Formats: sequence, C-alpha cells, structure tokens
Amino acid sequence: MRQSIKFLHTLSSCGLLGALVAYTLVLWKAPQSSVTQYADMREVISLICRFVLVPSLGISLVTGLLAMLVHRTYQQKRWAWAKAVLGLSMFESTLAVTQSKAVEAAGFAARIAQGGDQMTAKALLAETLTSEWNVLLALTALCFAQTALGIWRPRLEFKRQTSSPA
Repeated sequence: MRQSIKFLHTLSSCGLLGALVAYTLVLWKAPQSSVTQYADMREVISLICRFVLVPSLGISLVTGLLAMLVHRTYQQKRWAWAKAVLGLSMFESTLAVTQSKAVEAAGFAARIAQGGDQMTAKALLAETLTSEWNVLLALTALCFAQTALGIWRPRLEFKRQTSSPA
C-alpha cells in the first residue's frame, strides 16, 4: 500500500507540474491576434485545468495526506507538515484563482467579440492577464518548493542555544 500511495503521489505531482508548464506555454505562445484565436487559447487552457491540473492537484494532495497516515514517521517530520500546508494552499489557490482568472478572461474576450466597449474590455483583459501570470508563477514556485521538500527532506529544526555557565 505504501508503494502504491507513493507511486500515485509521484505520478500526480508530475501531472501537476506538466499541467502548469503546459498552461504557461499556451498562455505565452498561442496565437492571440484575433478574438477567435484568443477564445481558442482560452478553451485549451480550460481543458488543461479541468482534465489535468485540478485532478492531478487533488490526487497529489490526497495521496500526500494518506502518506502521512500510512508512514507514521512522517507525522513527526516538519518537512512533511510544511509540504501539507503548501499543498493545501496550492489547492485553494488553483481552484479559487486560476480557474476564475481563466473564466474572467474568457468573458472579457467574449465582450470584445460582441463589439461592446472595447477599450474598457481590453484594459480589463490586460489587467486580468497580468494577474493570471502572477498567480501562475506563484503556483509554479509552490510546486517546485513542494518537490524540493519531498526530495531533500530538510530537518527544518531550530538550533538550540546552549547556555554556558558564567
């Protein structure tokens, strides 16, 4: 059982990192010169989030917490608790921010396509894209931090000061 949990955790972590890289590449390199191309790019990002990013993150979080239950020694390790806290914050950020930013940007693109107030919609879209890039980079940094904690497993202990008799 321990090996199965570890395998699922590692596999889902790979899927999570791959989804973040794919999201970044699509956002960075996909053609966006027309509203149709932009809408297509948003659909691809939505599919990446729906079918790879969120399921990988959910499996990674659940298997990480199960690993703490199965391996009792993990419950005593600070790196494991730091990894759990990072995982929970990453899950919340992914669901709350990344998904909503993608939906919000798609709404602005639709508004531009319908011919509404294009200047306002384009300004809001640019602001949303900047925010989306920031969130995406923060999630990627959290993912790398979790990977580093899982590989190197630092002690994360405070050094006790020894008092010498005066």
